[in-house]
Amino acid sequence: MVPLAVNWVNIGIKASQLILSLSILIVMHEFGHFLPAKLFGCRIEKFFLFFDPWFALFKKKIGDTVYGLGWLPLGGYVKISGMIDESMDTAQLNEPAQPWEFRSKPAWQRLIVMVGGVTVNIILSFFIFAMILWKWGEEYLPAKNLKYGVYVDSVGQKIGLRNGDKILTLNGKELDNFDRLSSLIILEEAKTIGIERDGQQMELPIPTGTIRGILKRKGDPVALPQYPLVVDSVDQKSARFESGSLQKGDQIIGLNGVTVNSFYQFHEMIAPHKKEILDLAVLRGTDTVHIRAYTNEKSQVGFLPAPESRFLTYTRREYGFFESFPAGIKKGWNTLVMNVTNLKLIFTSPEVKASESVGSFITIGNMFGDHWDWGHFWSMTALLSVVLAFMNILPIPALDGGHVLFILYEMITGRKPGDKFMEYAQIVGMVMIFALMIYAVGLDVFRLFK
Repeated sequence: MVPLAVNWVNIGIKASQLILSLSILIVMHEFGHFLPAKLFGCRIEKFFLFFDPWFALFKKKIGDTVYGLGWLPLGGYVKISGMIDESMDTAQLNEPAQPWEFRSKPAWQRLIVMVGGVTVNIILSFFIFAMILWKWGEEYLPAKNLKYGVYVDSVGQKIGLRNGDKILTLNGKELDNFDRLSSLIILEEAKTIGIERDGQQMELPIPTGTIRGILKRKGDPVALPQYPLVVDSVDQKSARFESGSLQKGDQIIGLNGVTVNSFYQFHEMIAPHKKEILDLAVLRGTDTVHIRAYTNEKSQVGFLPAPESRFLTYTRREYGFFESFPAGIKKGWNTLVMNVTNLKLIFTSPEVKASESVGSFITIGNMFGDHWDWGHFWSMTALLSVVLAFMNILPIPALDGGHVLFILYEMITGRKPGDKFMEYAQIVGMVMIFALMIYAVGLDVFRLFK
């Protein structure tokens, strides 16, 4: 067995961001149930962030409600009197219904209570996206601005892409935002990609297996923007040279006799060379010079490259406060559509397999950065708010969507499902959810060791 190198600092930072994000979303989701239930005169027995089997980290009773913090960070709950929920407390159901109980309220009120959490999460995502656009604006790289073309690895090469290709279209439509290339191939199940190669335009068929290859990469793009590798600064403490030395402004154009056209190519070529001496061909002004440089145990030479923004032109848009709201709603809606499409593909696409698409808190946590970046944190929180809303509205017993389904059945047929049926449905739903959770965690653990 190969020992796993664990960076506990990075794990701690990611875990902290995940817990904070989920805490915000869970509290807001449960408040979405709490508020209409209170307005309709229901008694709220508990309002908990995280679950509290056997004991709670903190709890305080205010009025009829116990507010608390559980120790199991897998969700939260609002316990409403007269409602069968995850607490499985059915003792009240053996007594006559009381006016303050959930089961005594008309169906339309119970429906509003049950959709309240999902509604709040959707509105919250719209608001967060709007505030992100207002604070940081929006920046992306148009495909037409890839003047050096793209750099591709195995998945891109299987499509037929080569280093230096300029991507123009996807499924015959102009590709505006290059950063969305991978996601659009998946969501639109794209069949062709239009490129320019050596001044000639052509269309490449996207072969079967591409979508699966992208999904297995867990977010790594099909292609990266190619740009020259220019030295921005040299670390005088770590850089070591046998002959010559790198200088600010040098462009590295060769490594051990092999031509280097881009930063990413150099990064891939140098990776196997640890604690070695390399021959670097460098363009300095109009002259080409050769430098003998040592690499360290991380295959680094000891310089920082110039950022890609020096060579590539990004499009940036700023939003005013009021202008940001319709843009935030649009971004949130597109995110919701993306989640619906992803779920649909699991059932309809032969290339999308649940075992490669499903993930647990480990997968979600890895989507956060290994340092605190508030822009990225709020973007992830807005995304998770949409995911939480979408997953909760699925018509599965024990989820909000399951309760909504039964209430709609009652409103349409005039027949209310019996308490015993609701109790058994809750148990079935919880077993399904816990089984899916165990499956997702198992997949993530398997991926870590693999």
